[in-house]
Amino acid sequence: MKNLLDIPRTAMEVFEMLPEGTACEVIDNTLYMSPSPTTTHQKLLLKLAIKLQALIESSGLGDIFISPCDVYLNNGENVVQPDILFVSKTKQALIAEKGIMGAPDMVIEILSTNKEHDLQRKFQLYQQNAIAEYIIIDPETKQVWQYLLRENLYQENQETQNGKLSVKSLPLEIEF
Repeated sequence: MKNLLDIPRTAMEVFEMLPEGTACEVIDNTLYMSPSPTTTHQKLLLKLAIKLQALIESSGLGDIFISPCDVYLNNGENVVQPDILFVSKTKQALIAEKGIMGAPDMVIEILSTNKEHDLQRKFQLYQQNAIAEYIIIDPETKQVWQYLLRENLYQENQETQNGKLSVKSLPLEIEF
């Protein structure tokens, strides 16, 4: 018989019990699980990650991580798994074996089946945690939404073009 003290009482406690690599996030004490991404999603993720990694490696600007990599926000109360994230050299202290313990400099989300999750929930969470650059890409239409943090609020960069990623936190443009 299980001890009542061993029963998880919060979404974060349940999250901590999940097997490594589980596609799961915790936002405001709610678990959000996702099916595996589509092949279109994965092809775009790989293309972007390879180009970003090449730039980062040659310039020494910081580190790029891809999902699943846990990012703990709000002092560990929330955890998300952005598709791609960048941690600059000045924020290297955030990198722990367990994941990223605070706000990275930039995150990229490639839309999947649950678009509302990235467009609303994560938007609010990333803005609240002062992530300087949030990029959302629709892999089907190639539409890009880029948000830059100004005075604690995201403002959309109106210069974005479909099929073209211009990362402000890095000197990089990628066509896809």
